Order: sequence, then structure tokens, then C-alpha cells
Amino acid sequence: MTRLPSPEILISEVGPRDGLQSVKAIMPTADKLRWIDALAAAGLREIEVASFVPAQLLPQMADAAQVVQHARRHSGVRIMALVPNVRGAQAALTAGAQKLTLPVSASPAHSMANVRKTPEGMVEEVKAVLRLRDQIAPGVPVEVGLSTAFGCTLQGQVPEADVLRLAVQLAQAGVDEIGLSDTTGMGNPAQVQRLFKRMFQEIGPLTGSAHLHNTRGLGLANALAAYEAGVRKFDSSLGGLGGCPYAPGASGNVVTEDLVFMFEAMGVTTGIDLNQLMAAREPLKAGLPGEPLYGMTPAAGLPKGWRT
Repeated sequence: MTRLPSPEILISEVGPRDGLQSVKAIMPTADKLRWIDALAAAGLREIEVASFVPAQLLPQMADAAQVVQHARRHSGVRIMALVPNVRGAQAALTAGAQKLTLPVSASPAHSMANVRKTPEGMVEEVKAVLRLRDQIAPGVPVEVGLSTAFGCTLQGQVPEADVLRLAVQLAQAGVDEIGLSDTTGMGNPAQVQRLFKRMFQEIGPLTGSAHLHNTRGLGLANALAAYEAGVRKFDSSLGGLGGCPYAPGASGNVVTEDLVFMFEAMGVTTGIDLNQLMAAREPLKAGLPGEPLYGMTPAAGLPKGWRT
């Protein structure tokens, strides 16, 4: 996959998956579908709508197949699903997912807590998923997010050499895209920029998304640092929902509304209508009444005379 031209970026909305997996309440399927419809109407071109994991582990994702099948009706929107293993990939592809993403943690401690495999074991799992993809859905891209790339609340510091080694192994395995995830919100702008630059040096255009959390208030600063390093794809979550259930203290994805405002104000095209994007908060509120939503842009409103 090639990087987008400099004046344009792709924002991948991960709220329906990453956001919902971190809340205790289960969003009714009908509300979830209305939320995804509103996100598509706002101009999102890639939406991660579900995670194919056992329902007893994440009951919020028990309707994953139904959600994928509904979301596919939106032409021009790539429907993505997270899968932790071959079984999940089989179910996601059967449901019609148009892109798969797998988590491979650079922290052995987090990897064991999250998927009960070592990082090396997950590389082998990715290879098995690629073989399955090639057999039954060769046109579906596979993305890997390197989790805890900037630090881990279980392990502490994560050596950059470990992150880059995994990236090279995954590139050699044949994945289509490899992103870096600040799963625990421990990254800082200098670190984010440095590691992404090293990623481009090691694997070139396979370098994918910046998945950033706003745990310590550095989400937008880290996004700008990643952009300056050459990143043109960013994960974010409407209302800032999200966080890994298996990483203590991992809260809050970057707020999609704030990320879009920052880039559009800079003259960087996202293709997203901010007014419609903020309106997409309503079905989210309806499906999760009482769940706190975040975002400075929705709170302050758009500046007078704002034009996307």
C-alpha cells in the first residue's frame, strides 16, 4: 500500500471496535448500526466495526458478523475487523470483512496478557492468517498494529530495536501494512517521530497507521509528530472512547473530532465533514447513555466562518 499525497490523510475510525470493547455496557445492535451509518455519512473512508473474538471474552462484540454485513452496504467505505487468530480471521472473512487487522505486541508481558502468545508466536499466527487469506480472499489486505510500541504499563520501556525487529519480520511475512500503536499512551512527540522515521527506513511504504491514545494529553501532539515523520494514516475514536482491557491504565483513543479539526485547520484534507461527524455522537449517546464522551472541538464548537 502506498502513502497518500502530502495534503491528504486517511483517518480510520476505530470507535465501534476499540471504543466499545473498553466499556462495560453493551451497545444495542440497532444503535451500533445507526452509529456506523452516521460515521459513513460524515465521510469516513475506513471504519473498524468489530472484533472477532469469543463472545464470552468480549460480549460487546457478539454481533460482529451482523455488524460487518450491515456496514458493507456503504460504498466507498472499507469495513475492517480486528482478528486475534486464524479462527477469528475465518469468521471475519466469512462475514465479509474487507480488511483484517491483527495486534502484535512488542511487549512480551502485554502479549501474554492480551492474546496469550509471545510476540514471536503472534508472528507465526499472522503467517497462518495470511495463508488463509490467500486461499479464500486474496484481495483482502491484512494490517498489523504493533501494540505497546512506545511503552507498556506491564513491562515498562519497550526497546525500539524490538519494535523494528518485529516490523521487519512481519514485512517479510507478507503483510500489507504495519502500524505503530501507543496502546498505553506513554509516547511523546520526539519518540513518536523518531520511531516512525526508523520504520520508514526499515520497511518503507509498508509503514501504516499511527494508533495513538490521549491518556496523558499528548495525542494530538503525537499525531502531528507522526505526520511530520511521513505518516498519512491515523486511527482515532469518536468521543475518545477506547483502551485495551489487558493493559492497566490504557485509556482514551485520540478523539476523531479533534484530530479532524486539527488537520483541516492546517489545510490537510481528511474528506470528513466535521458537522456531520459531531452529529454522529448522537446515536453513540443513545446507545450508551451515561457513558462519558470526550473532545474539545465538540465542547467548544467550530469557529465562526469555519469551512472544511
